[in-house]
Amino acid sequence: MSSTNTAQHGTPADAYPPDDMGRWGEFGGRFVPETVMAALDELEAGMNEAFADPAFHAELALLARDFVGRPTPLYLAERLTEDVGGARIWLKREDLAHTGAHKINNALGQAIIAKRLGKQRIVAETGAGQHGVATATACARFGLKAVVYMGEEDMRRQRPNVVRMKMLGAEVIPVTNGAGTLKDALNDAIRDWIANVEDTHYLIGTAAGPHPYPYLVRRLQAVIGQESRAQMLERAGRLPDAVVACVGGGSNAIGIFHSFRDDPVRLIGVEAGGTGGALHARSLSGGKVSILHGSRSYVLCDDDGQVVETHSISAGLDYPGVGPEHAFLHSTGRAEFIGATDDESLVAFDRLCHLEGIIPALETSHALVIAERIAHDLGPTGDVLVGLSGRGDKDVDQIAARRGME
Repeated sequence: MSSTNTAQHGTPADAYPPDDMGRWGEFGGRFVPETVMAALDELEAGMNEAFADPAFHAELALLARDFVGRPTPLYLAERLTEDVGGARIWLKREDLAHTGAHKINNALGQAIIAKRLGKQRIVAETGAGQHGVATATACARFGLKAVVYMGEEDMRRQRPNVVRMKMLGAEVIPVTNGAGTLKDALNDAIRDWIANVEDTHYLIGTAAGPHPYPYLVRRLQAVIGQESRAQMLERAGRLPDAVVACVGGGSNAIGIFHSFRDDPVRLIGVEAGGTGGALHARSLSGGKVSILHGSRSYVLCDDDGQVVETHSISAGLDYPGVGPEHAFLHSTGRAEFIGATDDESLVAFDRLCHLEGIIPALETSHALVIAERIAHDLGPTGDVLVGLSGRGDKDVDQIAARRGME
C-alpha cells in the first residue's frame, strides 16, 4: 500500500486524547442511565482490544482499499480557484468513497468491533441518510441486522437515501416525534439500544454521544486527515494554510482536522447558519455548554437547558449539539467555527457543479462558502484544503423541488 493508503487506518499518533473519563477538559464524559453503563464499558474494552490488535487494522485496511476505494483522491479545483481569484482550493474527495461519503470509514470499523463483541443487531440514527446507507452497507457486508431510525422530515428531504437503505436490507423506522429530524432519530435509537443492549450495538455516526463514541469515531475517521496531509505534501509540496470542513456533530471535520492539530494550519469548522436569523444550527458559535445525548458540549438550548428548534437546509447539519472534541478545540482557540447560511450554501453548491462538474452534498456546500472566502483573502500563494465529505445525489430531489424543476 502507498504511504497515503490505509495501513494506518484508525491508528494515528494521538494528540488531545480524552482522559480516563472520556473528557476533553470539561467536555465529553458519560451522562447516561445505569442500564447503558455496562454496554459502554463493554464497547470501550472491545475498542481498546481492537485498536491494539494488528489483525483488526489489517482487516480494516483491506476493506478500506478493496471495498471503500481508499485512498480517496486529492483534487485541485483549478476552475474554482481561478474564479475565486485567490489561493489554490484542494478537495479531499470523500464523495468518491463507496456509498458516497466519509461515513463508511466509521461504519465498517464499528461493524467489525460489533462482530468481535458477538453482536448480531445494529441500530443507528441518520439525518442526511449517508450514515444510514453506510450502516446498511456494513451490515450487509458482515451479515448483521440493520435498524435505522430517521426523522420523518429527513425521510422526505432525503428520499433517495431512504430507498438505498431499504435496497441494502435495512429496516428504516420513521421518527415522528419532535421536529422529525436528526435529534429525534437519535433519541429513538438510544431508546432501542437501552431496551436491547445484550445483542445490539449502537453504531453512532457522528463524533458525539457518551464516551467512548467521540473518541472511537474520531479514530476511525482520522484516516481522512492522514491521507490528506501526505497528499498535500506530495502534490503541493507544503501543508495547507487552512483546512475547512462542515460541522454538524462533527465526524468528517474531526477526521480531517486531527492530523493537522500540531501544525501551523488554521482549522475551520463551518456550521449551519440556516436562514441567517434566529433559525440556525450553530451549536458552537451560538450555543451554551450543556448536556445532550450523553455528553457535555455546546448545545443550542435555552437558559433552562431545554433544546431549542434548529434549522438547516442540510439534514446532516440540522442538529442542536456538537462533538466534545470540537468543543475543546473551540474553547482552547485551536479551531475556528463560522456559520454559512442556506442561501450562501446553495450558491456554493451551484458554483462547484458548474465550474468543476462535481455535485457536492449540501453539508459540504457550507464548507465551500467559507473556503472560497478564505482562499480569496489568502491570495495566490496560499492553499486551502476542503473536506468534501459527501456527494449531492441525496439532495437532488430537495433542490429540484426548491427550484421548481421537474
